[in-house]
Amino acid sequence: MKTINELEKIASQVRSDIVRQVHLANSGHPGGSLGCADFLVALYFHQMKYNSASFSMDGKQEDLFFLSNGHISPLFYSVLARAGYFNVSELSTFRKIDTRLQGHPTTHEGLPGIRVASGSLGQGLSVAIGAALAKKLDGDKQLVYCLCGDGEMEEGQVWEAIMYAGAKKVDNVIATVDVNHQQIDGSIEHVLPYGDLRPKFESFGWTVINMNGNNMAETVAGLEKAKAETGKGKPVAILMKTEMGQGVDFMMGSHKWHGVAPNAEQTQKALAQLEETLGDF
Repeated sequence: MKTINELEKIASQVRSDIVRQVHLANSGHPGGSLGCADFLVALYFHQMKYNSASFSMDGKQEDLFFLSNGHISPLFYSVLARAGYFNVSELSTFRKIDTRLQGHPTTHEGLPGIRVASGSLGQGLSVAIGAALAKKLDGDKQLVYCLCGDGEMEEGQVWEAIMYAGAKKVDNVIATVDVNHQQIDGSIEHVLPYGDLRPKFESFGWTVINMNGNNMAETVAGLEKAKAETGKGKPVAILMKTEMGQGVDFMMGSHKWHGVAPNAEQTQKALAQLEETLGDF
């Protein structure tokens, strides 16, 4: 299990990986990827139980993670590679022809660590709940984690899943919502405000935890608190406050970096702000 300092160093490297991938492909989604880096690093390097050296689709006796907002794939790929699912050098193929690292994660290329195609927003939580129910049927005590975007809360299927999980007491699933208040066309408040998410989740029978997703110590503490609430008859939701573009000053807080690749000059400026402790690709 990594220390907070070690996790912070990995997160900085992951942010560098994100910037490099998107720049090399001249395509991708850096904003949300950078914002959620601390969370996914804490999840994979501190919280979850898994075997990256022997990946199986069923994931029995392992914790499972499903990325619902699949457009932040450069983050997911970096974390999977750094966690040993595949060679870090493969990150250089992001969004290239015939790559396994497509713009949105897919399964037919057989990339270790990917259990479901994602990126068509609104579907990931349903998949996670299904996996959690399968674990209950198997007597498997491990947990299922899911990450959704706050813009994704505008999708109707999300609320069907939230209603179902609460009604059926799916208490081995932890759903995290990235609350950065930004989506591709602007702020959430401008596009389609959803109000206060906490009472909405609670009204459907969920336990809700608030967390600062851009402070590693608070992220680790929040995940541990969420885990402690599982098995008590309610699904668990984490409302995670983040900043889009976190770690790169000129990208922070703006929806304009939702899906725009940095040019060469911007890439160098971004990398100068990030510590690369594990080596680039």
